[in-house]
Amino acid sequence: MFQFTLLQTDGAARRGEVHTPHGVIQTPAFMPVGTRGAVKSVTQRDLEDLDAEIILGNTYHLYLKPGDELIARAGGLHKFIGWNRPILTDSGGYQVFSLAAMRRITDEGAQFRSHLDGSLHLLTPERATDIQARLGSDIAMVLDECVASTADPADAREAMERSVKWAARSRRRLLQLRTDAVDDVVVTNQGQAQFGIVQGGVHPGLRTESAQATIDIGFEAYAIGGLSVGETAEVMYEVVAHTAPLLPADRPRYLMGTGMPDDLIECVARGIDMFDCVLPTRNARNGQLLTSRGPLVIKNARYAEDSLPPDPGCGCYTCRHFSRAYLRHLYIAGEMTAATLNSIHNLYFYLDTMRRIREAIVFGTFEQLRQEFHQTFSRRPQQ
Repeated sequence: MFQFTLLQTDGAARRGEVHTPHGVIQTPAFMPVGTRGAVKSVTQRDLEDLDAEIILGNTYHLYLKPGDELIARAGGLHKFIGWNRPILTDSGGYQVFSLAAMRRITDEGAQFRSHLDGSLHLLTPERATDIQARLGSDIAMVLDECVASTADPADAREAMERSVKWAARSRRRLLQLRTDAVDDVVVTNQGQAQFGIVQGGVHPGLRTESAQATIDIGFEAYAIGGLSVGETAEVMYEVVAHTAPLLPADRPRYLMGTGMPDDLIECVARGIDMFDCVLPTRNARNGQLLTSRGPLVIKNARYAEDSLPPDPGCGCYTCRHFSRAYLRHLYIAGEMTAATLNSIHNLYFYLDTMRRIREAIVFGTFEQLRQEFHQTFSRRPQQ
């Protein structure tokens, strides 16, 4: 039930479609992050109005609360959260990585203490696969080990080789779940696809080894993990440029956890099809609006009487109805509506950027769009 169709290319940039049990995803695609089954500050209706075709949930957080077995009894994550479009679930590997002081990693799996109550848990490749089978996402990720960008080659190799072993165990478990009744695992989406993850830090040789070994296992598609963990944008682009061509051309390529709007443009140019990042909603809650000119920090006093919309060229609900002055007032006053309106704008900006990228690839003008984007967008806050 999972299928990828490559429709067109423009240089290394790719235009395609991903077919899943809950609908079609147009690629290149950006996935809003709904870590705990909700994209922060916005409703599912908002996401539908924004034409988000897929969202992301997180295995680690949903396992801890409300629990994957409860969600399975509710009929799966789609029914539980009232979302009928595709969902991708991360395996929890990155969250375990971020709990450095509270976890211990062995070949068996990742033992960690819950950030909620300190209880001890063991997340193995099999258990991560079981949890995601209960959640019933359309795309499940294998459990992997992520290392910091500063990790030396020996540590990066150890984590990469362990990730390959875990990937093989994850795949065996999913194939078993597809054919056999296993313990108490309720599979709520029989069409669930599984993506392998390429690791290797910032070391090209390790990335090559990881890509080949992961492809040899055989997955519906592949992701590049272990980036946006402290390396510079330039190093990230180099790793992506090296790794993406190693992945099968007839499968979608997913860059995990990235990034700023210009990162999306640059990584599409290097052959990436799918992205996710918490940045648009997190920055929105912190009062930063992302516009065609760059970040706009709405709390600044200069916007107290500014009657312009956040981005005059933007067609989102927020920009069509509200001024910078009003949005600043909401943020300064601590109104919850500030986070909602800011998030709607930022998500629209990301999703509309992806729409423009897709159109440019179809018309063979992606490089022109890329250059024009960099001429106007700056990472520095507007002055």
